[in-house]
Amino acid sequence: MSKKVVLAMSGGVDSSVSVHLLTKAGYEVIGLTFIMSEDESVPGFLNFVNEAKIVASKFGIKHYVVDLKEEFENTIIKYFVESYINGKTPNPCVLCNPTVKWKNLVEFAQNIGIDKVATGHYAVIKKYNNRYYISQPADVWKNQTYFLWNLPQDYLSKTLFPIGDYLKSDVKKIAMELGVTEQAEKTESYDVCFIKDKDYREYLNKKLEEYNISTKAGDFVTEDGKIVGKHNGISNYTIGQRKGTGIAMGEPFFVKRIDKEKNQIVIAPRINMLQKNFRIENVNLMKYEKFEEDKIYHTKIRYRDKGNPAKIKISENKYYVEFENEVFGITPGQSAVFYEDNDLVGGGEIVLNEV
Repeated sequence: MSKKVVLAMSGGVDSSVSVHLLTKAGYEVIGLTFIMSEDESVPGFLNFVNEAKIVASKFGIKHYVVDLKEEFENTIIKYFVESYINGKTPNPCVLCNPTVKWKNLVEFAQNIGIDKVATGHYAVIKKYNNRYYISQPADVWKNQTYFLWNLPQDYLSKTLFPIGDYLKSDVKKIAMELGVTEQAEKTESYDVCFIKDKDYREYLNKKLEEYNISTKAGDFVTEDGKIVGKHNGISNYTIGQRKGTGIAMGEPFFVKRIDKEKNQIVIAPRINMLQKNFRIENVNLMKYEKFEEDKIYHTKIRYRDKGNPAKIKISENKYYVEFENEVFGITPGQSAVFYEDNDLVGGGEIVLNEV
């Protein structure tokens, strides 16, 4: 009897080639596609179901579709909206991976008697001292480990990443050879998957109206409390933002802090945006059971961040991060992800100005 695995399929080139690679490795592949939106025009959702079905048919594998619209709305969309109205910048993929995608992928697999699941992420699973962890893939530019730091051990132990050792160019080449040409030639999207046309503010304001949430205008203030203008609701701004404030100060000023209680946005010149310290919460560890406090970790605070060296201090079960040098735009709500060489050690959600 062949090994079996449930593969998350989007209809794109990565999951399509994953079918081939898993089959080649001796697995019987069962495809699974999630519906998370009513809007067929939004990348990544209902319109991809048919594409996934076509790919599954081409490779002769079983394919199932699960409707997660309500769960996705209640878990991810509400978190997305609430983050902005609380002055945070959300990271929906980081939350969605363990709480929606993997949760439902693993549950579906277990319900049909299968222990292994797979996705088309560019990442590599490794094991050390009976702990599973994620390492960076062959394709550095496609590296998706930043978004996967929150996966628990149970999910990691069941997961396969078939394309982790391949470059994107190789994956496309394999797709062309297999005749999956439409997937290979498709332009990729790097934006939030449930937002059309890259305009998160338009989407956010639509959701605020739908949820009957109103945002009030308030003051832009300098760090010494001087009022320098009016903002049109804190949900429209993020830490590090420069454009769109409408404030002329003689030099570039950036959003440094969002004060929900006072309904104020504090702006500052770039030199004052540089910081070294912050706290993290909702910490998840992968490679090790705990952080070493004197160890230097390569630390990223956003997806395309090149990373900087930092140490982690632990006090009263709280985690504090200190960079060796000041960095720009440490943003509450975003993720701090810690690496040891290519290996993902762990991560946490950024809490600003609590050191």
